[in-house]
This record gives sequence, structure tokens and C-alpha cells, in this order.
Amino acid sequence: MHKLYSLLITLIQALIPVAGFFNAKLKKSIVGRKHTLKILKKELIAGKPTIWIHAASLGEYEQGVPVLEELKKKYPEHQMVISFFSPSGYEIKKNNAFAKATVYLPFDTPKNVTKFLDIVSPEMAFFVKYEFWPNYLSELQRRKIRTFLISGVFRESQPFFKPYGKWMTASLKSFEHFFLQNEDSATALQKLGFENFSVSGDTRYDRVSHQIEMNNTLDFVHTFKNDKMCVVCGSTWAEDDDVIINYINKNEGAAKFIIAPHEIKPEKIALLASSIKSRVMLYSQMNAASLASYDVLIIDTIGLLTKIYSYADIAYVGGAMGTTGLHNILEPATFGVPIITGGNFDKFPEAKKLQQLAGLYAVTNQAEFDERLSKLIVDETFRAQTGMIAGHFINSNTGATKAIIDYLNN
Repeated sequence: MHKLYSLLITLIQALIPVAGFFNAKLKKSIVGRKHTLKILKKELIAGKPTIWIHAASLGEYEQGVPVLEELKKKYPEHQMVISFFSPSGYEIKKNNAFAKATVYLPFDTPKNVTKFLDIVSPEMAFFVKYEFWPNYLSELQRRKIRTFLISGVFRESQPFFKPYGKWMTASLKSFEHFFLQNEDSATALQKLGFENFSVSGDTRYDRVSHQIEMNNTLDFVHTFKNDKMCVVCGSTWAEDDDVIINYINKNEGAAKFIIAPHEIKPEKIALLASSIKSRVMLYSQMNAASLASYDVLIIDTIGLLTKIYSYADIAYVGGAMGTTGLHNILEPATFGVPIITGGNFDKFPEAKKLQQLAGLYAVTNQAEFDERLSKLIVDETFRAQTGMIAGHFINSNTGATKAIIDYLNN
């Protein structure tokens, strides 16, 4: 099966440029991967010890940041290599402050793996969350390179637990230690016969807990809010926008709204703005002099949402009203902001836990959205209690990064 897998990956690598003609995002990754080895050869200093961190996309990168920060302190003489699989991670973080070289991960063919590891020659390798590439892992094990999984998640829906994917279990032997997010992952991993793990938690809590200590000032948000109730709707998709727009149009003046859509294509932003009856301003067309008089501000750029959450009285986090996947609820929670989401978040344990604690409320239709948001707007005590639960939830779940570094110190 391993040989068949390698053949299939090689075939996909050969055919994927054709698909790139029809998908701009895919085309970026194709072009980017052509430059991976060149970037590594240019940027890395031969013979200098190297640590390699792989993150599938932007979310996994953010999980890895607290560990990166501590690794830089612990191993100041090492150079860091960060690899991404997805364009949404690489294109946004290719100029990060941690890595000597940031690249797309070449496809998991034996030939690519050999070339990549020959150049990088890492002393240690860290994989974030749950992206497992059998050829990379097998070669790391063959070369006796210390390999770790951080913020790991295992579910019985993964290939390891299916008849067709059991052969992949052997590649997990590459990991010296699994740092897992939760007990469910530990139980699942034990079923595969592994005991070299610890339930250390999710490093994202460490990441967002540091945000509150940073300078989150955004003068334009302060001006727009103008000391009024502000609902921040982050990473929204069309399904989210529908309920938000309907609420705004039926309840003009109830609160100010900041909407930060997940996709910021001009045509989608224009459609969103034209659907709202209240006075709407786009970030890209912002006029500071009149900003305070507007009711809705649409953020048609990236990189500001985390700081914007610090101004929120209430947060709506997108992705779970449809099936695209819930976005980061921890960012608003760290500021003690009550949260509303859609109802589709079965694969997001942090959302399920915060919902159980009553720091997050899930809605599945317009009526539920209207009822929950209106209560949070008008009931100050309810809003404060819900936000307090969310903030405490973050503070009580930090420490995953320390567990990883403590292991490396022993």
C-alpha cells in the first residue's frame, strides 16, 4: 500500500498543474512549490543546526507560534524552517519573523522527501495538529531525526482507524512524542498501540492569551464605535452574512456592526454592502472625519480581526452556520467577549466546551440568531456573565507550550 500511495502522490503532482489553470489558489501553490528548494538553498546556512516546523495552513501556524517563540529562546543558535501545505498559510505568513526560510512543502513523493531533507537536514521536526505525510515521516525515522506532534488531534474518522488506511499507522512510529489536545485523542491513539504521549492541551490558548498583553489599539475602530454597543462579526461566509444582514435591516440602531468577511473579493464585498440598509463604510474607502456617523463597517482587508475583537461587546464567529468550518472562537474569548456561532462545530472541541460552560451560544436559524443577539445587546448582566465565562475559559486552558518545552528540557 505504501508504494501505491507514493505512486498516487507522484501522479497527482504530475496532473495538478492542469487543475491550476482553473483555480487561482491552486496555481499559487504550484508556482510556489517550484521555488521551495531554491529558497532553501539560498536562505539556509550550510552546517548550521536547523529546526523544521510544518503547519498545514494559517490556523496550524498560529498554533505553532507560541512553540516557535520558546524554541527561538531555547535554541538561539538554530535556524528555523517553516513549511506550509496551503496557500492560505504560506501567502499570509511567508515573511514571518521566526524562520530563516519559509516554503511550501513539496508533495510527499520519495524523491521530493529526499531532496527536501537533504537540504534542511533538521535536528528536530515539529508537525502541528494532524497533518501526517507517510514518506516524510518514514524518512525522518530512518534518519533518526527527533520528531514531535504538537497540539495533536486523533479521531476515529481518520484513515489510521479504517481498513484502507491501517498501513499508515507505521509512519506514526516516527514521532518521539505526541503532545495531544485532549483525552479523546489519547484514547484514540492508544487504540493504535501508542503510549508515548501526553495530554498537554492546545497551544492556541497560549497564543491568544498573549494577545491581551499586546497593543491592540486601532484608532479607526475607536472612532467608529464612538462609545456605542459594537457587534464584531468575524470570518463570515454567505450563510453567516444572511442572518447578520437580516438582523441589521430589521433592527436599525440596535448596535454598531463590524463585519470582517472571510473572502474579500471586491464583487462579494460590494454585494454585502449593497444588501445593508443602514449606513455602510468599507475599510478601503474609510473617511475618518465621518466614520462615527456610520452604522456598519466592513473590513475588506486581512490581518486586523484579532485586534478588532478587543473592541467588541459581542462577537459572532463565522463558518458554522454553513459547512465550511468554524473559525477561531478563542480570539474574541481571550478579551472576555460573549460569542455567538452557527451550530455546525462537531469537530471543534473548544467550541463545544465553551458552549457547555455558557460562554458561547450556537444558533441554527434566523429566529434563534435574532433572539440570542437581542438578549446580549439589551441584557447587560447576561452579556457580562457570558463574557466573563469566555475569558476564564482561555485562562484556565493555557500551559500547552510549557509542557512541550519542559519535555525538551528533560
